[in-house]
Amino acid sequence: MQQWELQLSQSNVGAIFKNEPLAKYTTWKIGGPADVLIVPETKEQLAELAAILHTHDIPWIQLGRGSNMLISDKGIRGAVIKLGQGFDEVVFDGDLVTAGGSMSFVKLSVLAGKEGLTGLEFAGGIPGSVGGAVYMNAGAHGSDVSRIFKSADIVLESGELVHFAAEDMEFDYRHSVLHDRKGIVIQSVFQLQHGDRKEISAAMASYKDRRRRTQPLQSATAGSVFRNPPGDHAARLIEAAGLKGLRIGGAEISLQHANFIENTGQATAEDVLALMKKVQETIAEKHGITLVPEVYVMGER
Repeated sequence: MQQWELQLSQSNVGAIFKNEPLAKYTTWKIGGPADVLIVPETKEQLAELAAILHTHDIPWIQLGRGSNMLISDKGIRGAVIKLGQGFDEVVFDGDLVTAGGSMSFVKLSVLAGKEGLTGLEFAGGIPGSVGGAVYMNAGAHGSDVSRIFKSADIVLESGELVHFAAEDMEFDYRHSVLHDRKGIVIQSVFQLQHGDRKEISAAMASYKDRRRRTQPLQSATAGSVFRNPPGDHAARLIEAAGLKGLRIGGAEISLQHANFIENTGQATAEDVLALMKKVQETIAEKHGITLVPEVYVMGER
């Protein structure tokens, strides 16, 4: 046992799992083992965990609800941090909502609607956590996190607990300051508005029906694979190039939505990466556009 692993085992950092397969934690159902998976339940446990990893210079990644990421077949060297149930809570206070970092973003949107609060309807189809949504400034239907974000409590990689206001987050398209300054969102505050429950419910039902008609919701996917290029849509470009249904190994470009790649049952990370590369090469050749991945590729290659 290495020194850092020994220190973790002797510390109060939450549940620890060694050589834990990660495929069962991702929406793509793909991913090799993590050297160590740690599940802290409190901000104190998370801060101590981060400080230990930082002291020993151990690389780590955060695993939220497992969407929007591709974990390599060889897995993750170092540590994987997954926030536990202690970070899955929500508090409503007037038009403000405070949500824990591990809470489902979809669930939060539903609860807000039931409270008669508008502003989170767009989140109804984003299958990630609150923390993940803040990290990547998740968005849909013409809105995104930056439009409702007020503040967040974050544990930095050093173990320091900080409070970031909206102006600290440097939000941009699918980007926040956390891409450059490593940390984990433990809770966020969103500024919503009071609205009509029936109108909110109708909007969410409309978005849900649209997703059901246009996205492969019953398949193992990671959501949109590529970012939309300026003034266009990745799905339109991929479909126009005749790539719908293209398959490599167990990975297939969805016949329902061209910017989704489905795991048909036995897909590997290498299958998905090969398919992504083929799409990028084809779109560059046919349209002169470089598609940028929206999913994060992580792990040993």
